[in-house]
Amino acid sequence: MSDLLAARCQMAMSLAFHINFAIVGIGMPLLMIIAEWRWLKTRDPVYLELARRWAKGTAIMFAVGAVSGTVLSFELGLLWPRFMAFAGPVIGLPFAMEGFAFFLEAIFLGIYLYGWDRVPEKVHWFAGFMVMICGTLSGVFVVTANAWMNAPTGFDLVDGLPANIQPWTAMWGPAAPTQTAHMTVAAFQALAFAVAAIHAWVLLKRGSNPFHRKALSIALVVACVTGLVQPIVGDLSAKMVAEMQPVKLAAMEGHWHTEKGAALRIGGWPDETAEETRYSLDIPYLLSILAFADPQAEVKGLKDFPVEDRPPVAVTHIAFQVMIGLGTLMALTAVIVLLAWWKKPEYLTHPRMLKLLIINGPAGVLAVQAGWIVTEVGRQPWVVHGYLRTADAVTPMPGVQYSLMLFTALYFLLGWVVVALLKRQVFQTLPAKDTEAS
Repeated sequence: MSDLLAARCQMAMSLAFHINFAIVGIGMPLLMIIAEWRWLKTRDPVYLELARRWAKGTAIMFAVGAVSGTVLSFELGLLWPRFMAFAGPVIGLPFAMEGFAFFLEAIFLGIYLYGWDRVPEKVHWFAGFMVMICGTLSGVFVVTANAWMNAPTGFDLVDGLPANIQPWTAMWGPAAPTQTAHMTVAAFQALAFAVAAIHAWVLLKRGSNPFHRKALSIALVVACVTGLVQPIVGDLSAKMVAEMQPVKLAAMEGHWHTEKGAALRIGGWPDETAEETRYSLDIPYLLSILAFADPQAEVKGLKDFPVEDRPPVAVTHIAFQVMIGLGTLMALTAVIVLLAWWKKPEYLTHPRMLKLLIINGPAGVLAVQAGWIVTEVGRQPWVVHGYLRTADAVTPMPGVQYSLMLFTALYFLLGWVVVALLKRQVFQTLPAKDTEAS
């Protein structure tokens, strides 16, 4: 394995691991404060227990996420020093603001965890609200840096290095609004569907219980809203890609020939040697409509770009199809849930509905993982699109393979710790058998 491939594998593994904790850090505080808000309004002790239980899970994920996030920070400097030398002066602002938001999140989370019965109730709820705001902003600031990598702006290139830097312009470049919105909604969506699946599983296996019914209701509210909003946000993000990164769009769609009235491909396997996509279901004109709102719009194909400037087509296309498929599943589930809620709320705890929600449990997280594969692999061979190639940004230090093995062991250890802690804090607190009377 080459040092470049080892560095890319280590960074990909680190991002895939850390993103799970980022999802929880953004999404869980919302459920937490909704439960506490319902307790403040109704004084139903079930909502108070929900808030406390979810706060424990949030604390565990926050602690491990802080470790994995710190590892990522070191990896940027150790594995990609030339990237940091080039991009650091331009995107230092969002990284600094992310650090500030992270520290504020830690402070307010401490108040929330240890402030029960020690601070006024409304102050305590406000601390939880600030945990959500700071966690969300922390994610937004990081994504703005990635958006800059996809559509770099806010500087001039002088002798191969950025000059005349405008940090705010770089931070809020053309890709930032849609990419940050897409990721933020995805985090809330993934967390809500995962939590709904956990409580649906308990209801299905252990009988009906007010605690799990109320937890399921709160999670489903967030899941339904985000499940229906996400296709709109995703469409706006895809339109940005079509404008700013046409080669990435072509790889996402397995689109080889430049043409007007381009067809949308569903499924299929891109053959990069033959330069064609086989076995796909093609819908005429739909790609032109979705990308440019014009059935006769021209969509550039991969053959318009040199081979050395194309991303890995098969990986990008399949990851995009997985993301779209899972997003469609969650959107349809949201519609089914809303119809059941409107017609007869009792349907929400019907075994078939609970099984559908359980199926959707991992969908959001997998969709987020697939989406980041599209974002990162689809930008290759560039680490900063059009300015710095990934091969030119990697560390010259040999032996990256050993670092990859070490960090792989670290992530397995951290993963085991998370599972053990969550099992102890959440699953062992469940009663052996829930009943309606309980």
